[in-house]
Amino acid sequence: MSRRVRIGVLGCAGIAVRRMLPAFTASPDVTVTAVASRDMARAEEVAARFGCRPVEGYTALLGADDVDAVYVPLPAALHARWVEAALRAGRHVLAEKPLTTDPESTGRLLGLAAERRLALMENVMFVHHPRQEAVRSLIADGRIGELQSLNAAFTVPPFPDTDIRYDPDLGGGALSDVGLYPLRAALHFLGPRLEVLGARLTRGAGRRVETSGAVLLGTPEGVTAHLTFGMEHAYLSRYELCGSHGRITVDRAFTPPADAVPVIGLHRPEGSQEIPLDRADQVAATVAAFVAAVRSGSAPGTDALRQASLLAEVRRVSG
Repeated sequence: MSRRVRIGVLGCAGIAVRRMLPAFTASPDVTVTAVASRDMARAEEVAARFGCRPVEGYTALLGADDVDAVYVPLPAALHARWVEAALRAGRHVLAEKPLTTDPESTGRLLGLAAERRLALMENVMFVHHPRQEAVRSLIADGRIGELQSLNAAFTVPPFPDTDIRYDPDLGGGALSDVGLYPLRAALHFLGPRLEVLGARLTRGAGRRVETSGAVLLGTPEGVTAHLTFGMEHAYLSRYELCGSHGRITVDRAFTPPADAVPVIGLHRPEGSQEIPLDRADQVAATVAAFVAAVRSGSAPGTDALRQASLLAEVRRVSG
């Protein structure tokens, strides 16, 4: 498929309106054809803003003949149902993270997509920012010696009390909302053989879901990853890779502004330096990666399934 990918959106969630729809409409490789909502007035409002067709109900959009792929920004607990419906309708899928709320469903849907030669991609955007490849190159070039550990943190201020992220029935909780990011960073840099060595999830007063947590991971070779996360905290978004002869630090690691110069901190015995990179928009890079996956009929990488397994193991270990 070399023509534009025709995308329909299942739902009018904030991330769809703030980030993904603007990125879709700005892409030379995408046409947004429709936006669906259970509330037709809401669908009409969003569709008018982005120059596409409003559709009442998700099933109706999946049956449209001008949709090649769908973006699913629904609450996590609804992902498995609607991702499967989209795949069975022959649509490629970009789904908000987490792809599903359990590894069994994630594996089943990835298998279904592979059988049908459809792209199924989880919308974890920071891995598509070129800064991650630059960090990998520094490690591969031996600039910090032998890699020994990773420390990663992602914390954000509280949401309104009515936010779906505080609702366990909708798949809420800090682990899958913000903890997923440092865990994915560990997978990205340390590989899929990570194991959960320890974990603690903490529930804030009056909350029905965990609002913070810490996880210790390790590889068979003894490299460790210490992760912290929370959603009732001061903002922090960073990771640090420690080697035998130096460290790499990255701030605004998971949500870098598109108009800011991304920087990598390199700290060695002889001194520290900041390595500036070209500006990059990770949302646009994610859209480009999804288009490439649609055109090849496959999703890039296999981290989504390993990530789902690790998230489930963190919950089990934390009790």
